Amino acid sequence: MAETKKTETKQNPKSIAAFGRKVAKFVKDCRGEVKKIVWPTPKATFKNTGVVLATIIVLGLFVFLLDTAFMNLLGLVMNVAA
Repeated sequence: MAETKKTETKQNPKSIAAFGRKVAKFVKDCRGEVKKIVWPTPKATFKNTGVVLATIIVLGLFVFLLDTAFMNLLGLVMNVAA
């Protein structure tokens, strides 16, 4: 039978240094990308929030009306079938 060799778990110092450089480059690139972001003004944020809330209310009412109509229709069908 062939003996299996246990591999050593020591890491190569060169690979650790390369990993550190890659992490540092990633963080530097992330900072550069964050600086490019154009943040909305508070006025634009407030306006957009209003639009989102109005849309949610309108769609919620629409779904409520559809649900009510279908439940009434189902009630009529169930009464006819009984």
